[in-house]
Amino acid sequence: MANVVSEGAAGRSTRTLRAEAALRTIAVDQESPERVRRILEQTLVFAGAAFAAVYTPSADGELLYLAESVGVPRTLCGVRDSYPTAGRAPVAEAHRGRPVWLGPKDLAAQAQSRRVPSRDFFLAALPVRDGGSCLLAVSERTHGFDADDRVCLGLVADAVASPAPAATTDGADLPPGGFNLAMDTGRVRVGVDILELFGLDPDDFDGRVETLLSLTVPEDLPSLMSVVEADHMTIGDRELEFRVLQPAGPPKWLRLSGRLVPGGEGRPARLVGTVADASTLRSDITDVARVQRLAAALATAVTVRDVGKAVVAALRRPLRADRIALAELESDRLVVTVLDPPEPEAWPELWRAEWRTEWPDAPVRTMPTLAAALREGRARIWPAGSPLETALAEVGPGGLAMLPLPAGNRMAGACLIGWDTPHDFGTDERALLTAAAGLAGQALMRARAFDAEHELVGMLQRQLLPRRLPRLPGAVAVARYLPSTAGLELGGDWYDVIPLPDNHVALVIGDVQGHSAGAATLMGQMRTALRAYAVEGHPPDVVVSHANRLLMDMETDLFATCCYVDVDMEEGLAWCVRAGHLPPVLRHPDGRTDIAEAEGGPPLGVVRQSDFPMSPLRLQPGMMIALTTDGLVESHEADIDEGMDRFARQLSAADPAHLGQVADALLGKAPRSDDVALLLMRYDGMAARPLRETWTVWRVPQAVGHARRFTRRTLRSWGVTENIDAALLVVSELVTNALVHTDGQVRLDITLVNGRLRLAVADASPRTPVKPTSIGWEATGGRGILLVEAVSAAWGTLPVSGGKQVWAEFVLRL
Repeated sequence: MANVVSEGAAGRSTRTLRAEAALRTIAVDQESPERVRRILEQTLVFAGAAFAAVYTPSADGELLYLAESVGVPRTLCGVRDSYPTAGRAPVAEAHRGRPVWLGPKDLAAQAQSRRVPSRDFFLAALPVRDGGSCLLAVSERTHGFDADDRVCLGLVADAVASPAPAATTDGADLPPGGFNLAMDTGRVRVGVDILELFGLDPDDFDGRVETLLSLTVPEDLPSLMSVVEADHMTIGDRELEFRVLQPAGPPKWLRLSGRLVPGGEGRPARLVGTVADASTLRSDITDVARVQRLAAALATAVTVRDVGKAVVAALRRPLRADRIALAELESDRLVVTVLDPPEPEAWPELWRAEWRTEWPDAPVRTMPTLAAALREGRARIWPAGSPLETALAEVGPGGLAMLPLPAGNRMAGACLIGWDTPHDFGTDERALLTAAAGLAGQALMRARAFDAEHELVGMLQRQLLPRRLPRLPGAVAVARYLPSTAGLELGGDWYDVIPLPDNHVALVIGDVQGHSAGAATLMGQMRTALRAYAVEGHPPDVVVSHANRLLMDMETDLFATCCYVDVDMEEGLAWCVRAGHLPPVLRHPDGRTDIAEAEGGPPLGVVRQSDFPMSPLRLQPGMMIALTTDGLVESHEADIDEGMDRFARQLSAADPAHLGQVADALLGKAPRSDDVALLLMRYDGMAARPLRETWTVWRVPQAVGHARRFTRRTLRSWGVTENIDAALLVVSELVTNALVHTDGQVRLDITLVNGRLRLAVADASPRTPVKPTSIGWEATGGRGILLVEAVSAAWGTLPVSGGKQVWAEFVLRL
């Protein structure tokens, strides 16, 4: 090999040294159930293998069974699950102690390999010195296994044979370059070779990891600390490079390869691994750390888009590619999820023609070469000038790599990597592509499931919230809901805007404890209950009190907070009731903001007999009311008081003329660790205020006459001259029905606005008057509602605080 090797490693290539370092790291992990698989994966990285497997003899010694495998599906290589030990198969020869190296012509002569495309495959079978096992490796490269590949395969066979050492805590010997760090105490066991790399004398080392950290370059310390103080790390591999200070000269580069191992009962977690001199191991392409970094990035990738970004970050720069596309395979269509670069101009014209949404999608059948590669399930590489269909040739005129992304027994998608100038595909690149494809396929399937579940959660959440807000007289309202990104569970935040009689509007916002289907269900029930109590005509404190009793009767362990604001659009007066929730924030027309001093009661569902006092709020045209949940103002970095102050400042700087933009700007700064609901209303004042008069009907013999006289006098003072007789007839019938069929107080309300005259009679009975279907000539009653319907433009009933209101309207020509 042309590479110069390090001190004490004469005659060994950089790739061999790197394979040794990687295998030593795996050997230090003493308890991993995936030890053999992780060792086999090194054949893909360092020996350029497309497939590798370990065969072990059966209990009776008659057969060799496939124990573990990595790489492409074994059926593509013509490899079986088992072979007879007495046969002439390569694995049987290796079982008997003889290494086997076969080329395409040799494989063509093997009866058991007739299914193998002989022009593509080279095969190696090596004995494993553990009592009869053997290592099988297959290469698709045109030159097969070179000298370095064979050395690396020998190292893998030796690593498979070496049993994992038993866990120790007493300072037992470590492999060369190995260390063992106890995560609870920071005590570390290291070999002499690591102390030499740090420039420490063994007699001077105190066994503390802090002593080693003090010798690192300060700029590298944060990344190193993130590994050696890794309580937050998931169980798995970690690798990074860092520098240590030297007595003279520039700092020395070292590479740490480690794995966090959980402790058993009564034992702490441990970080085990190796530290090696990185001066001869650093590389752009063959670095096993690239595969490990990709695995780490994909382990935390949640969405399909996250998976695509991780693949682009891991492959484009190391491969010096000009473009990368990642696409999901959905039925017979490829749907692109990530393009790099993202500009349409960087991609073929045919792709731009399919740019239906943010990304293009196209049937697989329009690219037969790609379809064939997906059926075979193998990575394919086409150098510059290869005869390809236009849709693929323009992706990589200088060379194109296509990676099917396998996931179980199906294909999750494909990754296309293209170069503009002629590109020479090295063996290291092929190994990197093969390893990346398997990792990306599994991650893509997980992300697809996450996206589907997240969409379902979002759909359910949207169904529980109002689809649209009503048009308000003299005001404009907008609302936003932002789900948490911390998980997939349903949230309990809600909002509502409820139009009420007499130009009143109820603004409601609330939050049910927890994030679960139960919390979301309870949220829907509370929203419905508050709306029902409000529409019945109860005052704000009664509405919230009823909701509290309802929640207590549900016998749930959850509670809810709520803020209810009843706004009189005509008078500019509001009444606020708080049940353990944040107060409203008021923005004045001049930009001043106030956090309303509204007295509050306990959360709903905590105390059955609770007081929920009402606090008045004065409004003027141009004022804004803002209601929100704690997810917008509370975070790990700031408490809720600081968050409310910040929210008020942001609201002060906003332009109330564009409420939608204000809401979006406020949510753009949300921490997203919790659900967020936001409700904004700008009070403009009513352009035309209604004329109103009210008469209390006393239960006296002349009650109907008094009501008629009051109505005539009121209409005359308003200048109404038409439909007087019809209006008086309606008043007579409605008042008579209330006096005859109900008990308690009766009230007559007269309203005139925008040419519509409304006559309403309220009583204490919730029973709605029923219009008779037929009346005989001898009937003495039942004609009143028919008369009201005949002479008025519209009529109806409304619930009013335990009773009802029967109303009729006339259209006047004023």
